[in-house]
Amino acid sequence: MVIRTVTIGPLETNCYIVIDEATNKAIVIDPGDEPDRIMETAEGAKILYIVLTHAHFDHVGAVADLKNITGAKVIIHAEELEMYETARDQAAFWGYQMEPLPPPDILFKEGDELSFGNVGFVVIHTPGHTPGSICLYSNGVVITGDTLFRGSVGRTDFPGGDINQLRASFRKLMGLPDETAVLAGHGPPSTIGVERVENLFSMEI
Repeated sequence: MVIRTVTIGPLETNCYIVIDEATNKAIVIDPGDEPDRIMETAEGAKILYIVLTHAHFDHVGAVADLKNITGAKVIIHAEELEMYETARDQAAFWGYQMEPLPPPDILFKEGDELSFGNVGFVVIHTPGHTPGSICLYSNGVVITGDTLFRGSVGRTDFPGGDINQLRASFRKLMGLPDETAVLAGHGPPSTIGVERVENLFSMEI
């Protein structure tokens, strides 16, 4: 498994392209902007799925273009559907334009598995930043969207945010092994062990 990162858009969102080297099959996680750069970073890999950790506009802005280019299936958590359907309004509120989003092809729930080639991810439902926020866990790596950052966590003052749910989600992630690499929606990587000790949010639980 190869994970490539491209930081895109005005809010510097981390988009991840995960590729199974044996089959050249891939997924794209959180394509918030700049579809051309995402495709360049994929380097010809066959993109089967577009997976969204949540549906804030800075994580979904290139979904329509990527689906048109690749034909990939779009996946979100079932509880994120309303947020997804209002993403264009979110973008407009912040002064950005966004293409209409295609309807999702698959709705995740807690514990679902996503496989492509020889790679598989388990879906961890982590509400708090948004109702349908998810993290994706595989082989010592967790991709956390805006649930968990290096030294911090996602905001809960946007519509759909809930600080108590985020606390529970944080505790859930802290149950992963210490050596698990954390790849967040913004900012640098970390590990679960580092976050358990150093994350300011750990003091609140």
